[in-house]
Amino acid sequence: MDIEKKRRLLELNRQLTAFNQQAKDQFVLRTRSEGYEMDFYGEVKPFADEVLKVVDEWKDLVSDWMTSEQPKYIYLKQIEDTYDNLTIVSVTSFQKDTRRKRFLNTISSIGYVLETIEQQLNVNI
Repeated sequence: MDIEKKRRLLELNRQLTAFNQQAKDQFVLRTRSEGYEMDFYGEVKPFADEVLKVVDEWKDLVSDWMTSEQPKYIYLKQIEDTYDNLTIVSVTSFQKDTRRKRFLNTISSIGYVLETIEQQLNVNI
């Protein structure tokens, strides 16, 4: 994988880290607050669409990177799960009936994988 693709992957990885934090902040600070009303077309759909756009590109690049570089401590199953989890939390972060503990565990899992990828990329760039 060439250096430009690695840089793009690193940039996407950082965007996903920011989206993961945004989802957590949305859930903890806004969704769980009294009187919060979800605005599907004003908040949820635009956020979920943006996450999906970035995570789709990220998944392709990270899969190529893993094939060519074979990084330590990262497996394709984690990539699949992280992809799925990011698309799920981008929506469930706005839902009052989301189970807090499970949501926060998912956020932590996403963060772990993204952080591990970033560490491995920084070693190789």
